[in-house]
Amino acid sequence: MKKIFFIILFSLSALGVKAQYGSINAILDRLEEKRGINRNLENVNINDIKFVLIKDFDDHTERNFIIIKGNLATYVEIFDDKKTGESSVNVFSGDIVRSTHQIISLRADRLEDRKIPIPVTKTFLMTEQKKILYLIDINSKERWIEERAINKK
Repeated sequence: MKKIFFIILFSLSALGVKAQYGSINAILDRLEEKRGINRNLENVNINDIKFVLIKDFDDHTERNFIIIKGNLATYVEIFDDKKTGESSVNVFSGDIVRSTHQIISLRADRLEDRKIPIPVTKTFLMTEQKKILYLIDINSKERWIEERAINKK
């Protein structure tokens, strides 16, 4: 009798663990999505996508754009002075390399179609959260957001 009782108790607990595994797996998937940990972004097309970073300071505002077209990229810096209202723009162009592990490297070696001696280089980790693409700068941890996500709001 005790053996039958323990067998029934063991089988019921095994069914309970199996049911909890499904809910734990769903919770872990949601947590990974919140942190931007996706392992399947190799097939995401980033051609003709613009990423934006806006920084607001006391005396000026910086707006930065990265426009990707194939393996070519344009990096635009716009500085808006709050006191005078003037803006200055730097337009860099170069190339981009994308690895299989969501790493994107930008090397802009031209400033307004003139070769510059020290290229602007940036390395990003591409992530996706709630169907929005982000580029996280590996060195400064700045988050660049896809422009169409900003325009939706």
